[in-house]
Amino acid sequence: MALQTEQEKTIIQLDEKDYEILRLVERNAKLTVREIAVKINLSPTPTHERLKRLEKAGVIKNYTAILDKRMLNKRIMVICMVTLREHSRKAGADFINAVLEFDEVIECYNISGDFDFMLKIVSESMDSYHYFFVNKLSEVKGIGHSKSTFVMDIIKETNHLL
Repeated sequence: MALQTEQEKTIIQLDEKDYEILRLVERNAKLTVREIAVKINLSPTPTHERLKRLEKAGVIKNYTAILDKRMLNKRIMVICMVTLREHSRKAGADFINAVLEFDEVIECYNISGDFDFMLKIVSESMDSYHYFFVNKLSEVKGIGHSKSTFVMDIIKETNHLL
């Protein structure tokens, strides 16, 4: 499956009503079309059509619930930087495919600089992170170097773009 790059995505024209809809659903994805329509002073039918257009265009990628990691006993968050030994398309794809299989990895970024990838990992404890690191992540072929940084406190965490 080929991933669509940012350059390949078509930018759609958004007007102020589109932005109002996006701000509302970004903050509360449980709003009904009728509730959104009232808040933006449109009737439900054009509001629904706008939502469907934004979804189809990929502006709205998904509707999701944000869970509290602590309430789910995921108290350890680690930022793990990884450098690959080899910088080929195959080595990168192999690493990405392995990381996609790890439930512990909640975010993965291909980055520039001293490291190739940055992983955001959640775990129940230091012991469970150690197990993950030794028995899963370190077993991925092609890793040259890694550095784990443990998050002590979250100062700001948001998914809001608007």
